[in-house]
Amino acid sequence: MKETKCKKIIESLIFSSPNPISLKQIRDFFSNEDLSELSLQNIINEIQISYENSGVQLVKVSSGYRFQVSEDCNEWVSNFYPEKPQKYSRALMETLALIIYRQPITRTEIEAVRGVGVSSNIIKTLLEREWIKILGYKDAPGKPAIFGTTKEFLNSHNLVSLNQLPKLDDITEFSELEKRQLGLLDNEQLDSEQISADMVDSDEYNNENIH
Repeated sequence: MKETKCKKIIESLIFSSPNPISLKQIRDFFSNEDLSELSLQNIINEIQISYENSGVQLVKVSSGYRFQVSEDCNEWVSNFYPEKPQKYSRALMETLALIIYRQPITRTEIEAVRGVGVSSNIIKTLLEREWIKILGYKDAPGKPAIFGTTKEFLNSHNLVSLNQLPKLDDITEFSELEKRQLGLLDNEQLDSEQISADMVDSDEYNNENIH
């Protein structure tokens, strides 16, 4: 197959897909063609370059590649469509922040840090949005569920990995005092390497890791 034809097919596949498409999926799709993974990656890179100055861009997120509106057009697109983005309560955002930066973590541990109970609706909302998932169950009375973030959370926030999350001292939504009250800061502030080390890859996590 000629590279030009392959490029058009890959572009159409990603454009028509409701979900990000990974390089592995593309490679498997072209398994009968004499195309190496490097060749396919180069083709994807060429497509990305061709859209650099367009109103849409081909971007890589955690699950693969997808087309989305370019950042400088986001406001215009939002103004065109009457539907407003959903707003979340501070309690939900605090709960999500604890799961992001302190995972794996249980609901009881979240409540202990926040000093108040966590509404079942908050956990339900985060699970329904597929921003968090149950990684396993802690070996403790009641077998509480242990939560962590998902690839869908990364996709929703245009992230490839958790390492791209901002450092805690760069987050302006919460003051330093509030971060400390939430247990998001220890004696030494976390950096991206510490965050990465504390995170558990849900694909590798299993009950043997839970104590």
